[in-house]
Amino acid sequence: MGDFFDVKVALENLPLLLSGLPMTLIVSFASMGLGLVLGLFLSLARSSDLLVLRYPARVYISFMRGTPILVFLFILYYGLPMIDLRMPAIMAAILGFGLNSAAYIAEVIRASINSVPKGQWESAKALGFGYWQSLMKIILPQSTRIAMPPLTNVFLDLVKATSLAAVITVPELFQKAQIAGGRSYDSLTMYILVAFIYWPICIIISIFQERLENKFSRFMK
Repeated sequence: MGDFFDVKVALENLPLLLSGLPMTLIVSFASMGLGLVLGLFLSLARSSDLLVLRYPARVYISFMRGTPILVFLFILYYGLPMIDLRMPAIMAAILGFGLNSAAYIAEVIRASINSVPKGQWESAKALGFGYWQSLMKIILPQSTRIAMPPLTNVFLDLVKATSLAAVITVPELFQKAQIAGGRSYDSLTMYILVAFIYWPICIIISIFQERLENKFSRFMK
């Protein structure tokens, strides 16, 4: 066990690893927030009758789902400076993860909205509601309950994917693990330790998801 996971080394370096946790959470939540906003508008554009909205949205979603996020991070952080567009590493990470996750979120929201019975739209129209009023007051509250599990999966994947931000020098959890591994000459212990830090984070998110599902379940009755 000592050769595989050194408890003493892990405990000595735990504070260093935990110092990267706030940055991991900042990137995760900020990226998810950006992804939710952009994903909502992408989903509506994807379902629009206007070709000028529908096809660009489809191309964007296809491109983001079909390209590695790591490549996109490199383009934002290392590529854009070649054309005199520079941004801090954390901004590049949030933008990269947010723009990428928006494509997946858009498909989740679109499917959830489409799962709401068409009669709900007709009822809203009969009550004199316009499109946006119907969407915000009737359709989205019902579709949110349906979208919650897949959106949580997107967020869980996003939290774990933030480890890729280490390659563009963001001082998050995994980058701290790399530093600790180089300093202690025991990278395996550090990588196992960082896995045990990500695990409870994802458990907490899953518990929060269940509570949100219960909150929105009244819209399904």
